[in-house]
Order: sequence, then C-alpha cells, then structure tokens
Amino acid sequence: MNDSVYVGNAGKDAALDRGWLLGHFKDASDPRHSEDVEIKWGVHPRGDERAQWVTGEARTALLVLISGRFRVELPGRDVVLTEQGDYVVWGRGVDHSWYAEEESVVLTVRWPSVPGYKVDENDKVDENRSAAGDDHSLSTAAS
Repeated sequence: MNDSVYVGNAGKDAALDRGWLLGHFKDASDPRHSEDVEIKWGVHPRGDERAQWVTGEARTALLVLISGRFRVELPGRDVVLTEQGDYVVWGRGVDHSWYAEEESVVLTVRWPSVPGYKVDENDKVDENRSAAGDDHSLSTAAS
C-alpha cells in the first residue's frame, strides 16, 4: 500500500471533519495534508449560515454549487448560485459570508491553506430566514 494515496467519499469523509477534505488541519502524515490548498465538501441544510463574516481574508477562494441554492455575501453585493456548476471566485482581502437558501452542497477550494478562520460552533447564529424567491440562475444584488 502506498501511504501517499488516499481514496474516499466526499460525503462520508466530510461528515467526519466539518466538511474539510484537504488542508493544513489534516495530520502531517495524511496525504490530505496541504499548506497550499484547502478543499471542503459543504453540506448545508436550508437556512444554514456562517456564524460571522470573514474579515481580513488572506486567501483566494472558489465556491462551486453542486446542488441547491446558495448565497455568497460579499461587500456591496450578494451572489446567488442556483444551477449546478454555478460558481464564484473572490480574492485576498474580500470579506465574505454565506447563507443556504435551500438545502445545498457546495465545493469550496481555497488557497493557501492557513489557520485562523475556524468559527467556534458556540458562536453559530441560528436564525430562520425565509429563502428568496426563485429567479435566474446566477444573480447579483446589492446588499
């Protein structure tokens, strides 16, 4: 067996580590350890939201919608991903947050992989916000 190969299932493995499949937070002996990139398979129930905005972002990120309807909140605008494959990219210095308008699965790739962004689950906000009405596949709106 080659210890530098890992075969898994994103849905099952993600459930074990808050969605994270690859990044600096994996054990250094694990082939999924990387300080260059992070990959997350995020499964979000309707109404799930980030507990607080990310500020002082030091990474670049790509978020791809696999299923559902997912809103990425950025300074001055929101981006709503509605069709499988819709995606948004934001760079270093762009503050952000997110909200699952429907049950959603998203794939997030961020680089580099750096510590300091984990939100304590005790800080998580639990609000029941109604989802926006259905509109075109990829929209931006002023926030």
